[in-house]
Amino acid sequence: MPIIEVANLHKRYGDVVAVDDVSFEVEEGEIFGILGPNGAGKTTTVESIVGMRQPDGGTIRVLGLDPRRDRAELRRRVGVQLQESELPEKITVAEALDLYASFYADPADPRALLDELGIADKADARFDKLSGGQKQRLSIALALVGKPTIAVLDELTTGLDPRARRDTWQLVEDVRARGVTIILVTHFMDEAERLCDRLAVIDSGRVVAVDSPAGLVDRVTDEQRIVFLPSRPIDVGVLADLPDVNDVDRSGQHLVVTGTGNVLHSLVTTLAAQDVIATELRLDRANLEDAFVSLTGKAFDSATTAA
Repeated sequence: MPIIEVANLHKRYGDVVAVDDVSFEVEEGEIFGILGPNGAGKTTTVESIVGMRQPDGGTIRVLGLDPRRDRAELRRRVGVQLQESELPEKITVAEALDLYASFYADPADPRALLDELGIADKADARFDKLSGGQKQRLSIALALVGKPTIAVLDELTTGLDPRARRDTWQLVEDVRARGVTIILVTHFMDEAERLCDRLAVIDSGRVVAVDSPAGLVDRVTDEQRIVFLPSRPIDVGVLADLPDVNDVDRSGQHLVVTGTGNVLHSLVTTLAAQDVIATELRLDRANLEDAFVSLTGKAFDSATTAA
């Protein structure tokens, strides 16, 4: 049985339809991503899942519970880190964790969480004195202090520098290793590809596809593009006749070979037989952004207003 079931979810704000017939399921133990540009309806969807929004239509079941009717029970079993989460400026890290721990009958050890998340040395630091990465680590700690079965992490790495983002990715993987099912809301393609077992791609309030990152890319094409500089001239007809090659072109002194399947192996083997070395070789494949463009018919834009 799925741990989360969302069916035909609708949510409107006045004349604006934020979520339009969204459906997906989340399996226990996976990192399930909700991917889309800002303004696509991702946050509205997860706020409905955790009972913070009242949908206008559709059904949601989380751990077999109704998020609105069973909200108190769900709060004990679902940890949430929302995009706009803020704490009082003067509250210390330890005070914040102790406060959140007091909401649960059997919380995790706050000091152990701080140590595990690498901010034990910031226990007495005020919230407003923390760096962006430290605030995100604290957000994760607050989401985990109730020993949740599910953790919802919304735009976790927005505003972080590249190193802090990668450190946070490792923390997310560590959380999943504890047995926690994770819903990860993001508009970063690299983040989704690195972390998510499966993704719901959302655009303009609608789910356009649900699959693994690799599965979504494969929906676009399995074609590969190989660019290289041959060590000496070669008859391109020899390469064009290879069974996995679709096309051979020139880009200045470089050759560009496109193909599928084992095209790279076929190419390298043929070049070796011709005593040709492929220098400056680069292999390009379709990526998740290519998949989004193919699925939605438009370029991915993460600079629009969030919803």
